[in-house]
Amino acid sequence: MVRLYDLHASEAEHLRARAEAMSTIPLGRWVTAKPLTESTVALVSTCGMHRRDDPPFTPGATDFRILPRGVEWGDVILSHISVNFDRSGLADDPNVAMPLDRLEELAAAGEIGGVAPWHYTFMGAHPQPQMFEEAGSEVGRLLAADGVDVALLVPI
Repeated sequence: MVRLYDLHASEAEHLRARAEAMSTIPLGRWVTAKPLTESTVALVSTCGMHRRDDPPFTPGATDFRILPRGVEWGDVILSHISVNFDRSGLADDPNVAMPLDRLEELAAAGEIGGVAPWHYTFMGAHPQPQMFEEAGSEVGRLLAADGVDVALLVPI
């Protein structure tokens, strides 16, 4: 990910102003989760990965894609579109953006109770996060229906 000080000053200022203009999200009620060793865990990432057969993400996309547990990396592609998105780390290890293998290792070691059957990806770099409310609510319902206790958010 590019740092603001690596950008041209006008682009950095533009991005800083956009971030400052974003609305804040009010705090929700406190929830005491069950121990991780008893929890089913899913991943939600803004990496823009999806299965080859899925439609690619398009500019401004606010929908999501699903990756099943155990998906083969050879069946996964990246259609995230942002000039500021450095893909070099993903070429070596897709777990940088979607740590599915690490999640399986945590389950095998007993650090978490289990791995969810489905994981979710969005395309990041969207300047209006409030546009994700509908899709985010749907993903929340799907996670709940699958008995997911913890969703790890992996921002890219």
